Amino acid sequence: MNEVSEINIPELELFKKGQVRDVYEVEDKLLVIASDRISAFDYVLPSLIPDKGKVLTQISKFWFEYTSLVCPNHLLSTDVDDFPLVLQQHRTLLDKRSMLVKRTEVFPVECVVRGYLAGSGWKDYLATGKTSGIKLPSGLKLCDRLEEPIFTPATKAEEGHDINISYQEMQKIIGEEMAQKVKRVSIELYQKAALHALSKGIIIADTKFEFGLQEGELILVDEIFTPDSSRFWPVSTYTPGISQASLDKQFVRDYLEGTDWDKQSAPPELPDDIIQQTGERYREIFRLLSGKDEL
Repeated sequence: MNEVSEINIPELELFKKGQVRDVYEVEDKLLVIASDRISAFDYVLPSLIPDKGKVLTQISKFWFEYTSLVCPNHLLSTDVDDFPLVLQQHRTLLDKRSMLVKRTEVFPVECVVRGYLAGSGWKDYLATGKTSGIKLPSGLKLCDRLEEPIFTPATKAEEGHDINISYQEMQKIIGEEMAQKVKRVSIELYQKAALHALSKGIIIADTKFEFGLQEGELILVDEIFTPDSSRFWPVSTYTPGISQASLDKQFVRDYLEGTDWDKQSAPPELPDDIIQQTGERYREIFRLLSGKDEL
């Protein structure tokens, strides 16, 4: 199995290098390539998760197609045969882990929808009784289901943590009318996907989206309902008040929390069994949600 750490397409101009994805310019489009890198606590870990980039790309492809009637998205193709001729020599690298996408003007906000109280939402609630300025009922427990999904935006930080902001602060960034549309569409996307996931025995506790504009049209971009951007919990073991078993990146975060790493220095290598179990979780959530056995 060939893990992909660094990506090099010398024929193309690099548009952006992210923690996991590298993005190249292809004429008036972009090519998004997902590596097998994994990040946690704002650090890229030195270990690779085999096939992770393929899982992220293929599960995003599934969800982009499944939710396309709720909101148009940037995906043009994941088939290397559809890519420009200059990319055919990179077929082995690009197969299953790359997307040719529309270029959009991306909003500088993360659009987070929470159906359950976990992560930074739980920490905000413990400190203030609110999440992103939204007052929540008193007495909620860790991982409790919320009466209705809530929209809790965050700023997109180039370095360091994303910072939760209020809806009013988001309105100032992208405008009142667009903020209303983004909020409505985000909740619709979450509700549609959450119902599908429940039918497969999976709770989507929360997730995040990114949006952009192309010729004035709202476009869903980046990734969607992946184990990097969402919390997936098995219905069969769900128990409010405790941390949940997860089929997502939280498994790696939980392992790191149990080490003596200070989150200020270079992160440690992951043990082989953690790498293996993480890969299995990623492939399992793809299989469950997409219904496909092969990537």
